[in-house]
Amino acid sequence: MRRPVARNLTVLAVSAAVVVSVGAAAPPTPHGAPGAPKTPVAVGYGGAVASVAPDASAAGIEVLRKGGNAVDAAVATAAALGVTEPYSAGVGGGGYFVHYDAKSRTVRTIDGRETAPRTADANLFTENGKPIPFSDAVSSGLAVGTPGTPATWQRALDRWGTRKLASVLEPAERLARHGFTVDDTFRSQTAANEQRFRYFPDTAELFLPGGELPVVGSTFKNPDLARTYRELGREGVGALYRGELGEDVVATVNKPPVDPDSGWNARPGDLSAEDLAAYEAEFQAPTRTSYRGLNVYSIAPSSSGGTTVGEALNILERTDLSEASKARYLHRFIEASRISFADRGRWVGDPAFEDVPTRELLSQRYADSRACLIKDDAVLTSPLAPGDPRHPAACAGGGTAAPTTYEGENTTHLTVADKWGNVVAYTLTIEQTGGSGITVPGRGFLLNNELTDFSFAPANPAVHDPNLPGPGKRPRSSIAPTVVLDRHHKPVVAVGSPGGATIITTVLQTLTGFIDRGLPLVDAIAAPRASQRNAAQTELEPGLYDSPLRGRLEALGHSFKENPEIGAATGVQRLPDGRWLAAAEKQRRGGGSAMVVRPAR
Repeated sequence: MRRPVARNLTVLAVSAAVVVSVGAAAPPTPHGAPGAPKTPVAVGYGGAVASVAPDASAAGIEVLRKGGNAVDAAVATAAALGVTEPYSAGVGGGGYFVHYDAKSRTVRTIDGRETAPRTADANLFTENGKPIPFSDAVSSGLAVGTPGTPATWQRALDRWGTRKLASVLEPAERLARHGFTVDDTFRSQTAANEQRFRYFPDTAELFLPGGELPVVGSTFKNPDLARTYRELGREGVGALYRGELGEDVVATVNKPPVDPDSGWNARPGDLSAEDLAAYEAEFQAPTRTSYRGLNVYSIAPSSSGGTTVGEALNILERTDLSEASKARYLHRFIEASRISFADRGRWVGDPAFEDVPTRELLSQRYADSRACLIKDDAVLTSPLAPGDPRHPAACAGGGTAAPTTYEGENTTHLTVADKWGNVVAYTLTIEQTGGSGITVPGRGFLLNNELTDFSFAPANPAVHDPNLPGPGKRPRSSIAPTVVLDRHHKPVVAVGSPGGATIITTVLQTLTGFIDRGLPLVDAIAAPRASQRNAAQTELEPGLYDSPLRGRLEALGHSFKENPEIGAATGVQRLPDGRWLAAAEKQRRGGGSAMVVRPAR
């Protein structure tokens, strides 16, 4: 029999207190110092921040300590991540912002996804009637969408913040000017991109100082980015969308500054000043589903994150995962992921261009019609055909599958809460590690390659593909920042992750680990992951791939391949006594950074 949710959450709160008390004797570390150690869990009062980088988390904490709210701190943290995580996020990218307002007990979101130029059509990535190679498209002007991050920051601050843009950018500007300490992750990410970074002289000059990889332990400074932040603070985001900064972006996209001796064909884009001026970060209603008596809110299309996580939770609703064996839990989790990804591929795209059945995808009736496909003694075939959410048919089979397209896996997520109870879950990105590889000369940031999230050609010519390029269209995303509220519409937990299409399975596994399996939040984040995205094989991290569970699942018919690292989640949890718990990765991407304003002893 399923345990009541209230009991589960009480156990989680006690477990969280136990986790923190283990390290309570350690002396506090000054936040904001370059190279400050990463702590994956923190508990206290006054608000909390969790991100992948201690300098970025410290920027958010600084704003909270000065009286700013969760939105102010989220923008400050995001801007600092643009300094310390420049291959994952920044001025040249976009993202999705989910906000819980404690006063009204409501959730609202901002779609800050990049958009294609107004001249783009379904043949954006084809030449001579054939799709160009993905590797050729990535490092080109063709891949660059209109950036949405600065517009997202301004919209969030205008609607829910209490501080001016210049004020919340100041910690990041200072960090860019004075520098941060290079760690193994930053060096390895640079090394992985070294060849294509050398195609572009401005990128090489910035990220390969003196022509060499940055040295671990050295200080990495970005004075150009500091000046860009100062300009944005002084002139507002109009500097990008209607000013000189935007002119520089357009010139860079349309004529990528490539080293002529590299031999690289950096295909030009067709971004215009009109594209920038027309851009809007859009307010929209969140997705919502009920799970175990809790209200789960996330981002609606153009991202598929909210609909796909929500559908999978609805499919799992009828299964008592709290009492299931580990093998049955993972089997059910994998199959629910497979089914929801099958539906995602067929139905989700930019709703300004596509008729997306969001409400139907999130209905329990539709989930039940799909859940009956799952058997405890067999595995579904992949790629699985989608269902029809508008006309649910129990256990319907047949049809044509839409395989999941590739998405770059390097993004970043931050989660923030404040002393008033407001919460932000914000995932931002420039697509894959290093984005397009193209740095805007003199501006200190990389441009995104988000348009490669479009389908280059229909996955199946016989089936409509909702994710083909179009003029001003937003490519489909898997980003899934999620806020969970109790029946009184008060926060329980908020989570999110980077990882391309694996974001969806990471968020889903973290939520079920926390809600159903009774894991403390930091352990739900740290648990070894599986990711099934309607493919023939399910990806497993080593902790599962090398475990006896793999053999038990293979006996059912599952097929696996190893993935050394899936996602890098962060989250915050509201404890019953009013304290906040912040949680981040223990090891992935070198570990994350959880901080609170006033740590509890």
